Amino acid sequence: MRALISETPGGPESLKLVEMPSKPLGKGQVRVAVKAAGVNFPDTLIIQDKYQFKPPRPFAPGHEIAGDIVEVGEGITAYKKGDRVIGMIGHGGYATEAVVDEIQLLPMPKNMSYEDGAAFTMTYGTSYYALKQRSDPKPGEFLLVTGASGGVGLTAVELGALMGLKVIAAVGSDEKMEICRKYGATMFVNYAKEKMRDKVKELTGGHGADIVYDAVGGDAFDESIRCIAWYGRLLVVGFAAGRIPQLPANLALLKSCDVRGVFYGAWRGREPAEARKNFDELLAWYGEGKLKPHISMRFPLEKGADAMNALLSRKATGKVVLTVA
Repeated sequence: MRALISETPGGPESLKLVEMPSKPLGKGQVRVAVKAAGVNFPDTLIIQDKYQFKPPRPFAPGHEIAGDIVEVGEGITAYKKGDRVIGMIGHGGYATEAVVDEIQLLPMPKNMSYEDGAAFTMTYGTSYYALKQRSDPKPGEFLLVTGASGGVGLTAVELGALMGLKVIAAVGSDEKMEICRKYGATMFVNYAKEKMRDKVKELTGGHGADIVYDAVGGDAFDESIRCIAWYGRLLVVGFAAGRIPQLPANLALLKSCDVRGVFYGAWRGREPAEARKNFDELLAWYGEGKLKPHISMRFPLEKGADAMNALLSRKATGKVVLTVA
């Protein structure tokens, strides 16, 4: 098998494409021939030892995959050789094959492409958990999404609109506004030109954002807490800006608002049945044509470093995908 591996902590250029022996299957595991792999911000952190989990080296990054089962281990009942699957596997996706625990897999809908499958699990899973389980949404509420044209941001826009929320997309360019408009946003903030707190208050008639979905951190978080509505819910999804912000407690007091963490991977491990229900709903919506991943860039496996850098430079919108075979 070929794999793009991390041998020492570093940036994308530290990855090496190598030939290595296939891993043996354990009980409850399957071997997946990877056809496509999603590129996500946590992949750039895990190779620098900056993520919540630090797998032993050498390892291949790559949290989400789509492909075909080519071998099943002892105790497998839900899948068979030849099944098309998608999966969230933590790491190991930047390779031609992956050994995966059965619980990490989902069956691919018949009308789903491998690229869509590789772009689906992490971003839609995170955003749906954030909006459904963590935000107590009510139809007609204002949802502010920071970094709205990015991987998780655009799925939050799309799902928020589908759930009946009034979506405000905060982005850094007018071009990115148009992408968010196609996915359901009806109001916009260009924070390269406008102060977010002032624009959000203007757009909402002084009400503020009932729900803030913030995967950016840094200045975006600072602005979000200042334009949140009374009884608002600020969802802490990530820190793509690089700076982990500090919360002035007096602002939470003045708005009677909640700041709620969104650690999707941990919740999925703690409540797998609920997580599966979420995916049953998401995949049904995909099958009905109500959801469609926006893939802006595709790279072959050997260009995995370029794919990561495209994500880090914010040149990409929506998802970046590696085509493996």
